[in-house]
Order: sequence, then structure tokens, then C-alpha cells
Amino acid sequence: MGIHKFTVGQAVLLSPDRLLGRTKGERFTVVRLLPEAENALQYRVKSKTDGHERVVREDQLART
Repeated sequence: MGIHKFTVGQAVLLSPDRLLGRTKGERFTVVRLLPEAENALQYRVKSKTDGHERVVREDQLART
């Protein structure tokens, strides 16, 4: 198991993803660190724009 790159409460950007294209450039806050799944660490993040939460892989996130 790897070490999470981001911490709870940290502001992050969701990188473009063909499945999540509409969230391109949207800012999120890390809500919870989740365990690894399919060889990728995961996070629960909350949108600063609309308040919706979603689960994303670490490789989809970037520092703001």
C-alpha cells in the first residue's frame, strides 16, 4: 500500500478525464483518504462549486 500524496482538507484540481470531462479545471477539497483499489490510491473529494462529492484516483488530482 502506498502513501497518500494529498491530505484531508487540502484544495486540489481534478485533471481532465474523458469520463469526467465536464469537471475539467474544477476545484475540490479532499474529504477522506480511501484505500488503494486496482493499484491506485483513492480519495473522496467535494466540489467547491456545487458541493457534490465523488471518489477519484490520485492520478486524477493535482495541487492548486
